Amino acid sequence: MFTAAMIDRRATLFGTGALLLAAGLTDQAQAVAAGVFEDVRRHGARGDGKTIDSPAINRAIETAAKRGGGTVVIPAGRYLCFTLRLRDNIALVLSAGATIVAADPDTHGAQYDPPENYREEQFQDFGITHVHNSLIRGDGVSNVAILGPGMLHGLGLDREGPGDRWHARPGWQSAAALGITPRELALRDAKERAPIGRANKAIGLMNCRNVRLHGFTILQAGHFGVIAHGCTNMQLDGLVIDTDRDGIDIDACRDVRVVNCTVNAPRDDAIVLKSSYALGRAVICEDILIAGCKTSGYAMGSLLDGSYRASDYPAPDKLGPLGRIKLGTETNGGFRNVRISDCICTHSRGILMGIVDGGTLEDVSVSGIILRDPVNHPLFVHHAARMRAPRGTPVGRIRGVRFEDVAVSGAQPRFPCGVEGIADSPVEDVTFRNIDIAAAGGGTREDAARVPEYRRETSLEVSYLGTLPAAGFYARHARRLTIRDVSLRTAAPDARPVVALRNVEGAIVDRIASPMRRDAVLDSRDSRDVALGDVTTYGS
Repeated sequence: MFTAAMIDRRATLFGTGALLLAAGLTDQAQAVAAGVFEDVRRHGARGDGKTIDSPAINRAIETAAKRGGGTVVIPAGRYLCFTLRLRDNIALVLSAGATIVAADPDTHGAQYDPPENYREEQFQDFGITHVHNSLIRGDGVSNVAILGPGMLHGLGLDREGPGDRWHARPGWQSAAALGITPRELALRDAKERAPIGRANKAIGLMNCRNVRLHGFTILQAGHFGVIAHGCTNMQLDGLVIDTDRDGIDIDACRDVRVVNCTVNAPRDDAIVLKSSYALGRAVICEDILIAGCKTSGYAMGSLLDGSYRASDYPAPDKLGPLGRIKLGTETNGGFRNVRISDCICTHSRGILMGIVDGGTLEDVSVSGIILRDPVNHPLFVHHAARMRAPRGTPVGRIRGVRFEDVAVSGAQPRFPCGVEGIADSPVEDVTFRNIDIAAAGGGTREDAARVPEYRRETSLEVSYLGTLPAAGFYARHARRLTIRDVSLRTAAPDARPVVALRNVEGAIVDRIASPMRRDAVLDSRDSRDVALGDVTTYGS
């Protein structure tokens, strides 16, 4: 005998087909009649690509929620929608052939839910601050799921929006000092008024618990495919996202698994962890697993159509597409206990992590990674003091980062792996082990003599450093650095050392294989307690 709770759980785990079998029902009509799940067509949804179906789908969700939860099924069809609102204990199933299409506010009217999260100071961009202005949103809900194999198509979603608003910005004023609310102050700005009724993300989640996103596809997701703030016990499994801004953003969350996802995001980050101030306080992002994923920076749409066309996006730094895995951008709360493993990253930027707004990054492991044709540095750790944070926030720390079992091919000669700290807070305890790099080479003596620009107050991006004076690894302002079991192969001779250290206290460089002679493997300046171990030289 199956209880309603057991049936709902099976729906969440296995979808409608298994649900019907479990309930002993032969077709969907019987299931609807038995109250096992809600078919949105019974609530007026048409799925014809012309009718606005969000009111009907929301009615189906509310009906299921009123009886304590259940499964809401979207049958095959194209459902033109404004905001859909998740409720507790709801599984939204996108059937095969079902596509929820984000309505275009310029054509159908600006009817998305308005932004909700106004703060005295907004230390992050507008798009990160709010979640109600999404195609699907959940705010404070528990035990929810969105299941495939259908699709979300963000045709009517915005990619851009207002930036941050905080005390370091010219002309910033405090709402409290003016005697008005933060919302009233923000809406004095035409740029803040313009997005009302519009949406800029496919799925926005805030303060949710026990969330499962499984097996569906997102195309053209606006600013974000999935963004989650302050969520706990969340799993994203088997998602396919093909978009031109961020794919998956995990912000100030705990206990999150991102597994077996494929994300193509040429114009922004594919999978990124953040710890912003969107919750109104600094909250650490911790206990995160990213495993078995594939990221890339091909032209949007070419993942799904199978053409894998190169993106022509130059990015502001003119280096090319993004599409990477990253920890950072906003770092107020810091990061702890993060594992990134068994991922493939192609035609994208390398893995970047760091602290720029205070907070501590610690106990991060990156292993089993294949990086093919990285646009910039394959692996990089960066500490800076931009301090987009409340007044008086102390400079952060980075410690305990490990890169292991990484294979890099097609590395650009300007961009070795690296660590860049700041003089008053060096990066501590970083290990690179069993790293295999195939690079173009071609570095000159002039490159080897370069002194990269030092910026204490800067964002996480490190393209300002320019060509670095190392062919394999560069580190400045670091303590207790280990570089061991490294193989560097260059297609052309390179006049730079394999490893260049500047202002490093304590380093072990051991078991290095490269075309360089032993005396050309390491260039250590203004550093101390640096040990060079075994070196193997082979022909280039």
